Amino acid sequence: MSVKRLDDVGIVVESLEIAISFFAELGLELEGRARLHPGARGPSHRPRRRTRQALMDRPMRVLRFPEAMKRDPAIDDWLDRRPTEFRPLARKWFEQMRACGDDVRELMHDGAPTACVEDAAFGYVAVFRTHMNVGLFNGAILPNPAGLLEGNGKFMRHVKVRPGAEPDPAALSALIVAAYQDMKARLRTSPGGTA
Repeated sequence: MSVKRLDDVGIVVESLEIAISFFAELGLELEGRARLHPGARGPSHRPRRRTRQALMDRPMRVLRFPEAMKRDPAIDDWLDRRPTEFRPLARKWFEQMRACGDDVRELMHDGAPTACVEDAAFGYVAVFRTHMNVGLFNGAILPNPAGLLEGNGKFMRHVKVRPGAEPDPAALSALIVAAYQDMKARLRTSPGGTA
């Protein structure tokens, strides 16, 4: 038997702060802290005493495209060639990405229009036979109150859009803006990012 994936390992330590420092030196980032109250059930399903916990994870990957440009004519050509029922939807949601800020750049990546903050990808649109996706490269960490995001990858999520069954436009717009703002903040705190 081989281990294919390992998620959420709990380690009991005397000092949470020392443990956080140790794992930060190994390259993990602190994602959050929580206090578990008496009576909460732990992994062993036994009641816990009052404890504190920290969630640490690998840093978010930043996918960089130095060739991204202010306006890539190949994207408008691609949008113009989509099937009639998807053309206005794909254009609408990619235009939403373009409008996020003056620092938005774009390129075709893996056959899909991709929007970047400077050269760091934050979103894309892709058209398939029966639906299209509005994809967010950092979607796994975004708040998703309307429950629009789908997928189970480490970082990426998408929203499926079908003609006649479009998701709540305000909620999808908010996700796109959140993805843009999150990537912009990541670039401010770590200009080199990780490839």
